[in-house]
Amino acid sequence: MRGRSGQRGQASVEMLGALPAVLLVGLLILQVLAVGHAAVLAGNAAEAGALALAAGGDARVEARRALPDWSRAHVRVEVGPDRVEVGLRPASLFSSLARRLAVNAEASVAG
Repeated sequence: MRGRSGQRGQASVEMLGALPAVLLVGLLILQVLAVGHAAVLAGNAAEAGALALAAGGDARVEARRALPDWSRAHVRVEVGPDRVEVGLRPASLFSSLARRLAVNAEASVAG
């Protein structure tokens, strides 16, 4: 009986030792998913802005409108004569990391 309870105690100690590594890997996976989601959102916003530009509307407003509310504070929209570029910072626990992982998307208007 003594050996079995000692093994259970050893497994608990090993689990506690591995927990920080498991949490870190989980956070890294979530951050990669957030960057991918931000890239999709930026692409959609750039396309919406380019469509508005082609129709003679306000590309900046339409690009921002195409984004969810949470991301509008972290967006940069640049409008040229025939293109719209959207830069977006992904959601992150660390703002300095979000700045480094910012994504850009561009859409052009065919003339």
